[in-house]
Amino acid sequence: MRIVSGGVSDVGRVRTNNEDCFRIVTPLNLFVLSDGMGGEAHGEIASALAVETLVKHCMDTEKNPAAPFFGQPNPGWNARTKRLASAVYLANKNIFQSAEEHPEQHGMGATMTAAWIEGVKLSIAHVGDSRAYLLRSGNLLQLTQDHSLVAEQVRRGILTAAEADESDMQSVLLRALGAQPEIEVDAEEQVLIARDVLLLCSDGLTRMVTEPEIAGTLQAETDPTKAAERLVSLANENGGADNITVVVVRLETDSKGWFSWLRRGAQKKTGGNGSTGGK
Repeated sequence: MRIVSGGVSDVGRVRTNNEDCFRIVTPLNLFVLSDGMGGEAHGEIASALAVETLVKHCMDTEKNPAAPFFGQPNPGWNARTKRLASAVYLANKNIFQSAEEHPEQHGMGATMTAAWIEGVKLSIAHVGDSRAYLLRSGNLLQLTQDHSLVAEQVRRGILTAAEADESDMQSVLLRALGAQPEIEVDAEEQVLIARDVLLLCSDGLTRMVTEPEIAGTLQAETDPTKAAERLVSLANENGGADNITVVVVRLETDSKGWFSWLRRGAQKKTGGNGSTGGK
C-alpha cells in the first residue's frame, strides 16, 4: 500500500489566534495534532511544545530503539504504540514544567492525538478531545474517546449525545497535557487495509461539521489535502467558532504491482530510463 496525506489548520471565523498545531512526518508515517488551551499565546506555546516534543522523541528513538520509555506503557502494546505513548507522557512533562518555570504560562495545556503507521499497523496515542477517525467502506468510526465532561456524562447515561452537542460545557476537559505532572494516555491499535482513510482533527471541526458530512467529504474527495481544505471550509461555513485543524491520511493500493513491473522492464529493454519508484 501507498500512504498519501495532507493537513490544513485555520484560525476560524471567531478566534484571532490559532492555538492548534499539527505535523506530518512523511519519512516515519507519523501524524500529530494538538489543540492548545490557555488564552493569548499560551495555548499556542503548549500545542507547539507538545508536537515538537512528540516528533523529536519518536525521531530520536528511531536512531536509538533502546532509549528509555516515559510513563508506564501497557505491556500488551506493540513497540510503536509504546513509543508513541512515551512521547505523549514526555510532552505532558515538558508542558507542565514550562508552566511551572514561567508564571505567565500558568494554566496552559493542550490536547494530543498522534498516529504512527508501520506497514499495515496503526498506533494511536491520545489525550483530550481532538479525535481520530477511521473511514472504511463508507463507515466512519471514531477511534478515540473524548476526555471531556460532556462525553463522560454521555458514557454514564446522564446526557444524550444530542444534549451533549448543545451543552455549554463542551470545552471542559477532564484530561489534558500540562494540567498535572502525570497523565494517563489512551492508546489504540488497528490493522489497516487498502482504501482506509484516517482523519485527525481538532474539536473546531467536530463541533461545526456532523459525522455524516465528514464521511461524505472524505468519500467524495480523494486528494487528502483537498479533503482537509473542504472540511475546514465546511466548519467555517457553519460558523467557524474555533480553530480548525484537519489531517487526512489515505492508504492507496500501490500501483507498482507485477503489471507495472513488467511495463518498467519492457521500457528498460527498449532503452528507457524506467522508474525508480515514488513516495
